[in-house]
Amino acid sequence: MKALLDNLDKHTERAFLVGAQFRSHAAWEVKDSLEELAQLATTAGATIIGEGFQKLDGPHASTYIGKGKAHEFAEICQMEKVDTVVFDDELTPGQARNLEKIFECKILDRTSLILDIFAQRAQTHEGKLQVELAQLKYLLPRLTRFWTHLSRQKGGIGMRGGEGESQLEVDRRKISERITRLMADLEAVRKKRTVQRAGRKRHQWPLASIVGYTNAGKSTLLNSLTGTQVLAEDKLFATLDPTTRRLRLPTNQNVLISDTVGFIRKLPHRLVEAFKATLEEVVEADLLIHVTDLSHPQVDDQIEAVEQVLKEIHADHKPCLMVFNKTDQVPAEGIVEHYLETHQPSVAISAKTKDGFDRFLAELGQQLRPIRSHLKLQIPIAETETMSRLYEVGQVEERVYQEAHAIFKARIPPHCLHDFKAYIVESEAAH
Repeated sequence: MKALLDNLDKHTERAFLVGAQFRSHAAWEVKDSLEELAQLATTAGATIIGEGFQKLDGPHASTYIGKGKAHEFAEICQMEKVDTVVFDDELTPGQARNLEKIFECKILDRTSLILDIFAQRAQTHEGKLQVELAQLKYLLPRLTRFWTHLSRQKGGIGMRGGEGESQLEVDRRKISERITRLMADLEAVRKKRTVQRAGRKRHQWPLASIVGYTNAGKSTLLNSLTGTQVLAEDKLFATLDPTTRRLRLPTNQNVLISDTVGFIRKLPHRLVEAFKATLEEVVEADLLIHVTDLSHPQVDDQIEAVEQVLKEIHADHKPCLMVFNKTDQVPAEGIVEHYLETHQPSVAISAKTKDGFDRFLAELGQQLRPIRSHLKLQIPIAETETMSRLYEVGQVEERVYQEAHAIFKARIPPHCLHDFKAYIVESEAAH
C-alpha cells in the first residue's frame, strides 16, 4: 500500500511543468499559476528544467493538452532527461495514462504534488490521518495505472477477467475499507475538538484563527506574538498541522490564537474535505485574522483565493481583521496606505521585525471587546487583593479614590464576573 502512495521519489527529480491557457483565462494568470507550481515542485524536492503551455478553448478529453503539443513537450523532456512532468490542473485517470505513454515518464498533476508536500509536512497524528485520507481518495479512481502489468489480456469470449482484474478489485476493497476507518478516526478527532472547544467556552476565552495564503507569514506571526517556535520557512505549506497558543493582550484579555494550514489557488476540493477537522477551528473562531503578504505582486489574487476557500467552508460570514504583513519588504510608497483604506478593519505589520504590533494588538482587543461586560465597581480601599485581581483579569478604564472606597469602570470577561459580584454598582450590556 505504501508503495502505491509514494508518488514522488525522495531524491531530487528533474521536472518539466505544463499549463494550459483557456479562453476564459488571461496570459498573466497562467504565468502566475505556473510560477506557483514551480514553487510547489521545488518545495517537494524537484529541480525545474523547463515549462510550457498551450492556448486552448478547453481541455482535451484524452490528453488535457493537444496530442501534437504533448509530443512536442515529450521530445524536450527526453532531450533534457526529465523524470517527472507536472500539469498545473488535475488530470483524469485516463488523461494521466495517455500522457504517460506519450512522455514515457512519470506524470503528476497539481493535486498529487500538493498531496506529496502534505505527506512530507504532516507531523501530528491528526495531520497524518487527513493526508492519508486525501491520498487514498485521490488514488482510488487511478488505481488501474498501477496494475497494467496484470491486466494486458485479450478481450473476447472466455478471455474476460483474470488475475489483473481480481488484484485490482482486492486493492480497491482494501483502500475503501481504509478510507472508512480513517473517516471514523477523524470523526473521533472532531469529537475531541468539540470537547476542547466546550472547555474553552467555559473559560470564555475567545478563539482567533490565523488564516491566509500559504507563505504569507502566519507561523512567523504566531511565533512573534506568543514566543513559541512553530516551524516558519520560506516555503509553501511549511506548516501543515494546526497550532493553538494562548495570548494575553494589553487589555488583560486572554485569547487563543490558532494557526491553520495555508490556502492556495486551485486548492483541490478533496483537500478541503479531508482537512475539515483542522478547518473547523476556522469555522468555530470568534475572529479571523487574515494575514496577507503585502510585498507579493499578486496580493489581490491571494486575498481572493483565501476568501474563496473561506466561502467553501462556510466561514465567510465571520468577523475578520485584515493584517497586511511584510511591510518591511514593500517596495513602493503609498501601497500600505492604499490597502489600509480599502480593507476595514485592517492593520499593517512586519511579523519579522514586530513593527506595527502595538496597533495590531490594540485592534485585536477592540475586535474581541464584545464578549466583555462593562461594569462600575465600588471596592473598599482595604481590599487590595480584590483590586489587584481586577487589574489582572480586567481592563480598567477609569479609577476614582474616595475615603473608604475606590470606584472603578472596567471591562471584565464573563468567567470572572463572580469574583466581583459583590462590588457591582452598575452593569451595562456587553459591547
